[in-house]
Amino acid sequence: MQNCQDSYSTTFSSFPEIHSYHQNLSQRSLWTRCRVNQLHVEPLVRGASHFPTLTAFAPGTSKTAVEDTLDHLGLAIRCDSKLYPVRDTAYKSLLDRAKVGGNGLTKLTKDELAQVLNTFLGHFKSEALVLVRDEKVAAVHSGDEADYSVLPIDQLLNALQQKLDIRFPGNEFDAGYSDHAITSAAWSLPDQKEDLIGTYTKVLADRGKTAMASRLTPGIRFITSDTGIASAKVSALLLGGQHPIHIGSCVSVDHRHKSTVADFDLALDQLFAQFGESLAKLQHLLEVDLEYPVNAMTRVCKKLSMPKKAAGSHRHVRNDLRRRPRDRARRFPRHAGDPLYHEDLRRTRE
Repeated sequence: MQNCQDSYSTTFSSFPEIHSYHQNLSQRSLWTRCRVNQLHVEPLVRGASHFPTLTAFAPGTSKTAVEDTLDHLGLAIRCDSKLYPVRDTAYKSLLDRAKVGGNGLTKLTKDELAQVLNTFLGHFKSEALVLVRDEKVAAVHSGDEADYSVLPIDQLLNALQQKLDIRFPGNEFDAGYSDHAITSAAWSLPDQKEDLIGTYTKVLADRGKTAMASRLTPGIRFITSDTGIASAKVSALLLGGQHPIHIGSCVSVDHRHKSTVADFDLALDQLFAQFGESLAKLQHLLEVDLEYPVNAMTRVCKKLSMPKKAAGSHRHVRNDLRRRPRDRARRFPRHAGDPLYHEDLRRTRE
């Protein structure tokens, strides 16, 4: 698959690999400013009489890029008198510039959609910041630096690696991923295992979780996007289990308010300073017994504003408990005198 195609993605096994990739990506990316009312959207429909020829597109646009756009968003946009195919990552930001939205847009033909967008775009004289990358328009951000600030991914990666080398010598790059929407990477910190999670793993071992304690390693995860999908985020993790365990909250720098890579660097100091405190809170959870885990999980889902479908996955458990009141009393005994009380606590901790 070629990098001009919307479904393109790639993985990385080393930091030099992911850093070099994004350095090259930055060099072949074009950030250009123009008035919103000067943007003009054109439909791309196979067999249409008004379908533009390849020579009508900006120099360097390949047939593969145009054909791929026909299979996806089916729109092109003219900016600074040059016509570019539009990547699907740009659709939301394009709607934002036109200040239009709603499910009704999905029912329109490409010609009708282009007409609607052009009508609304024509009403705004504000500036747009257009990202052209790999032969297509990848995003149409606001041109106001207070609304969108460019944070080059290669510079963010470099700042993070330098900070890790200073604070956590011996850190190891685990894996990286990138597509047209988002970039992520993860590091493990094996040399700091005893200092960072030694107490936590000892508590796990004392509770019979020796195998789990031996596998756990502290780590860092980085996620960002320059197409409006995500801010620059870094979170602390415990790696080695079935799923990574987040330690505390992540730190993030939004692509807004004239943010810079220096702001991201300061945010990293905040995350690393809270590492020990966050682990102490995680350790404290081992002392918390869940007498009603289903209700607790339901409240967690509500707190995280999870979709009702996801939060409702425990409904069958609640229904089962309602149908079997005797079993409910045995599963969740109310008094320590119940012979199954301590057995249930042990299972809950496990």
